[in-house]
Amino acid sequence: MKKDALPKLFEGAISLHVSPKDPAAWKLMMLFEAANSKDSKIQEIANNYGYTREHFYVIKRAYEEQGSRGLEDHPQGPKTNYRRTKEVQKQIIRHRFLDPEADCDVIAQKMRQSGKNISQRSVERTINEYGLQKKGYIKQLRQNQQLK
Repeated sequence: MKKDALPKLFEGAISLHVSPKDPAAWKLMMLFEAANSKDSKIQEIANNYGYTREHFYVIKRAYEEQGSRGLEDHPQGPKTNYRRTKEVQKQIIRHRFLDPEADCDVIAQKMRQSGKNISQRSVERTINEYGLQKKGYIKQLRQNQQLK
């Protein structure tokens, strides 16, 4: 969809403004325009709405199969956290508690040696999510050890 596209105005018994910021309505208007057109090419209509001819047919198929729900945009990317599973997160936390002085790259290396394919950045994210960063965490551990 064109990011700089202007809203389209449809007039008949009523006036209707359709904004490109509403993706479902925008796609539906493109399909209506293609259905009502006798001499325009699909390529031209798709380009007017900021889509390719191939994507037009993907949108058309989605509408035919699912109706207006098929025109809604869906979030992209993975639906689950397939790298940092609960088991992997538990192992990272375990390594952090066993060796609080270890850097994230050392923990990542230990995880890879045990057969878990994980990056240093994923280890950093897990440690940050659980509040196990070195500064306050290690200082707190040392204070607790001194009190005993």
